[in-house]
Amino acid sequence: MIKSSRLKRGDKVAIVSLSKGLLGEKFIEHNLILGKKRLEDYGLEVIFMPHTLMGIDYVDKHPEKRAEDLIQAFGDDSIKGIICAIGGDDTYRTLPYLMENDKFKGLVKTKPKLFTGFSDSTINHLMFYHLGLTTYYGMSFIPDLGEISDTMLPYTKTYFSYYFEESPLYEVIKPSEVWYDERLDFSKKSLGQQRISHVETKGYELLQGKSVFEGELLGGCIDSLYDMLTPFTHIDEPRVIERYHIFPDLDTWKEKILFIETSEIKESPQTFEKMLKVLKDRGIYDVINGIIVGKPQDEVFYEEYKQSLIEVVDNSNLPIVYNVNFGHATPRCVLPYGIRVQVDSEKQEIRFLESAFYEEVGYGK
Repeated sequence: MIKSSRLKRGDKVAIVSLSKGLLGEKFIEHNLILGKKRLEDYGLEVIFMPHTLMGIDYVDKHPEKRAEDLIQAFGDDSIKGIICAIGGDDTYRTLPYLMENDKFKGLVKTKPKLFTGFSDSTINHLMFYHLGLTTYYGMSFIPDLGEISDTMLPYTKTYFSYYFEESPLYEVIKPSEVWYDERLDFSKKSLGQQRISHVETKGYELLQGKSVFEGELLGGCIDSLYDMLTPFTHIDEPRVIERYHIFPDLDTWKEKILFIETSEIKESPQTFEKMLKVLKDRGIYDVINGIIVGKPQDEVFYEEYKQSLIEVVDNSNLPIVYNVNFGHATPRCVLPYGIRVQVDSEKQEIRFLESAFYEEVGYGK
């Protein structure tokens, strides 16, 4: 896998709307101002790509313009990082304009850039994985940089900081000591209001299998993975995904660690089981080394999802570690695609066995 370098002060970062065009709406302006300032406080120059702020309706109607922004960002040597504005549900519509553009695919391999986002960005991540680039299932602009508390959530900020050269090497992920309810009001009048927090009492839960296992990270939001493989949300999505080989084949899944997490929709346990079964039907649980599962948002269906995992996977030897801080539940860490890690539920850690970034001298010493 090709890895990007970490960011440093003076670098430019591009903000892109590859799915929902929420960032261009007036009612989200306070998040934009906050997010931009926080990135500038890191010493970065923030570039909003030409169509990023065009609004929900325009972005929905013009997937080719979303793709154009990503292509332009990769073509600009002064841009070192790319941050997704937020998720959505139709990033797949950008694929024809990206995967049929030889110049773009060449730039991904020769001019790698740090790319971060989660949720529907799963499709972007798996596209980059197919092209051989390590990307980062982590922070997005609106929910993380634009967090309307006085500061970024501390755990999230710690892991976001690993994107920068001035930070320590990114070597281990530990559970957060607290977790937060999702906000009911994201409006400007809630600026400065802190989220409702809870002390984390469970940590990483080993549901079954060995407490220590290793493998390279591969996965994403299970809602997005399900949509990629079924016409549940968009009838043409599975055909597009198959045409460009975005969902990894079974050989690619061998000896990987599957990471999955559920979205803000908080699907019922029955729907969650359907999603898990689609992956089972692909034979994935037969070839991987283990599964790590994100904390459900607001801990909704927390116990029910655990039971669904055990029943659907139906392989007591396959390790499953639950309640990891990534994805839609806050706070969140960063999971790099294609990077080898060791999961140790007894030590309550996920330890990197290689650098997540390009040529970090002294890694692991």
